[in-house]
Amino acid sequence: MVAIEHLVSPSALPPAPPTHPTKSLSVLSWNVLLPNSVDGWWNYKMYSPPLDASSAHMAEWSHRSSLIRQRVELINADVVCLQEVSPKSFEEDFAFMADELGYDGVELFRRGRFRPATFWRKSTVDLAAPPVHKDRTLLTTFRHVNNNSDVDEGVNWHVLNCHLQAGKQGGRRVRQVHEGVGAAVKLARRLKEKDPTSPLLVVCGDFNGGPECGAVRYLEDGSVGPDFLEDGEAVTSKTKKMALSAPLTDVPNKQELGRGPAPNTLVVQELISLMIEEGTDDTPNLSADVLERLERIYYRYATHSDGAKGTKVMGRPDVERWLIDINGQVGRGSEFRRAAREMGYVDPPEPETTGDDGGSDASGGQREQQRKVEQPRIALPEDGVLSLEGFCRVYEGELREGKFWGIAWDLATMGEALPDKGVFEARYDRMYCSQSVRPTVVLDTLSSMPCPNKEEPSDHLPIAARFQ
Repeated sequence: MVAIEHLVSPSALPPAPPTHPTKSLSVLSWNVLLPNSVDGWWNYKMYSPPLDASSAHMAEWSHRSSLIRQRVELINADVVCLQEVSPKSFEEDFAFMADELGYDGVELFRRGRFRPATFWRKSTVDLAAPPVHKDRTLLTTFRHVNNNSDVDEGVNWHVLNCHLQAGKQGGRRVRQVHEGVGAAVKLARRLKEKDPTSPLLVVCGDFNGGPECGAVRYLEDGSVGPDFLEDGEAVTSKTKKMALSAPLTDVPNKQELGRGPAPNTLVVQELISLMIEEGTDDTPNLSADVLERLERIYYRYATHSDGAKGTKVMGRPDVERWLIDINGQVGRGSEFRRAAREMGYVDPPEPETTGDDGGSDASGGQREQQRKVEQPRIALPEDGVLSLEGFCRVYEGELREGKFWGIAWDLATMGEALPDKGVFEARYDRMYCSQSVRPTVVLDTLSSMPCPNKEEPSDHLPIAARFQ
C-alpha cells in the first residue's frame, strides 16, 4: 500500500514531479457560497452568532472574496472547480483569478442561478476538447502544455465539476452524475483514448448528500437500482450502471492517508434538533419551543386592535417594522412574500397575450414574439392583518425550504436567540478519481466553528488533491 501525503490547510499542494509533469494534475474544489457581490443580500444571516457592527464587513463580498483569493493562491492547484458562482457578476467577482492568480482559462456553466465554474492556467494545461454542459455538471478535458507552450497530444485529463440538486431530489442527483460520467466516457471515445472506460477522470464538487445519497452510492458502487430508496422514494426505475470499467475512488477517504475517515466539509450551526418537531422530518413542523418564541415576538410587534376579539394583531405598519428588522427593508425576502399572502394578497391572473395577428392561439415560434406583460410587484395589502397563526406559517414555510439559518438569525435579532447546540457537520463536498488515477497528495481543511466565520468565507470547506 503506497502512502499518500496528507496536508492540512493552510498549506499548498506540492508542484508536479519535474520528471513526469504531464502525468500529474492537481485539483481544488470549493462551494464558495452565493450570494456573491450582486445576486442576493442575505449572506449576513448565515453567520452565527449574528455579526455586530464592528464585524458586519465579514459578510460582504469584498472581504469574502479576499479570503477566497488568498486560499486559492496558497493551494495553487492546476485546476480550480468552484460552485455557487453568480452569472450576474461573475466576470467582476472572479477577475482576480486571471488578473492576480494567473488562471486565464475559464468555463462558466451555461444555465441557472447557482453555477459551477472551472478555472485553469493555460501555461500549464489547456482544453483538449470543448467543455460539456449537462444537468448541473461541467466537464472539462485538459492536456498539459509542454515547454514550447504547445499542447501535449499524449494524455487527456477529464475533470467533472458538479453541483448536484439540493433537497428531496435523489433521483435527479443520480441522473446528474450518470450523465456527467457518461459524457466523460463518450468524450474519451471521441478522442480515441486507449481505454475510454478507464479515462483519467476526477469528479468533484458539492453533492448535496452524504453516504446515504443515491448519487454517492452510484459513484462508489458502480451502479444503483430501483430498490435503493432516498427520502423514502426510489432514485431510479431501472438499474443505472456507470459506463466506467470500475467504480470511482473516494479520494479524501483513502485508508493510505492514515488519519481515519475523511473530515466533514459542511460545518454549520446545529439547528435542526432545535427547530423541528420530533417525528415530523418528512413534512417538518416547527418545534413547540420555536412556536412559543414566535408567539412572544408576535405580541411585541402587534399594535393593531382586533375589535371583534379585543386582542392585538399585526397590521401593515407592524409587519413593515418586523420586515425591516429582519431583512433591512420591506419588499425582499421570502418572509415578505409569505406574509403578504397571509394578509390577503392574491397573485393577479396571468395576463392574456396576443400574437402579431391578434389571435390568442399562437404557438411555437409565435410565442417567442408575443408581447410580454410585466407582472405587478407583490405588496402588503393596505388594510391587511397578519394573524399569529399566519406569522407562524411564514416561518414554517421557511423551515420547509431548509432555511434554518435564516430562522435562527431572525429569532436572535428579535430577542429570542436559540441555545447553542454546537455544530452540524456533513461531508457534502467530495472528490473522486477513476481507477486509472492515483492520488498522491490530499489537502484537508478543518473547522470546529460554524461556517462562514472570520476565517472561512463559505459554509463549505475546500478540498484539494494531486493525482498521477
